[in-house]
Amino acid sequence: MHALVVFESMYGNTQAIAEAVARGLATHGTVDVVEVGAAPDQVPPGVDLLVVGAPTHAFGLSRASTRADAAARVPNTTLVSHGRGVREWLDLVRTTATGTEAVAFDTRVRKPRVPGSAAHKADKELRRHGFTVADAPETFWVEGVTGPLVPGDLRRAQTWGDALGRTAKDTLTV
Repeated sequence: MHALVVFESMYGNTQAIAEAVARGLATHGTVDVVEVGAAPDQVPPGVDLLVVGAPTHAFGLSRASTRADAAARVPNTTLVSHGRGVREWLDLVRTTATGTEAVAFDTRVRKPRVPGSAAHKADKELRRHGFTVADAPETFWVEGVTGPLVPGDLRRAQTWGDALGRTAKDTLTV
């Protein structure tokens, strides 16, 4: 099984979740983790599972304006993702291999609980582009806008990655 994890992250929380998911996936095959600005515009041949992760901004996937707001919110902080976000990448991405499965996750502020989900929007876009969705979108929680992650969510992300990898591996060997 070969997985590609593409993530967008402002303050590092979504990146940490992406890396934890990748650790879980790695027990079942090869995993590449790529920040969205460096992600290829086409899913390379041989990728069996695409995992897409993004922070929830303004009820969904970030836009240039919400990323600028995130940068202004914490001056003198180096953001992880610069330039395009998952929203723009999903407008471009195509799969070059039939049967590539995909799944989305997001990070969201736990309190105050605000409606909306980047993962649900990404899931919709992945389906629109013809990907077979491997699992329901997953949410991981942060304590505040800049974090930290809710205790236990890194472990939960790794466990989720392991389950995704097990399912993908079983599907490939059938």
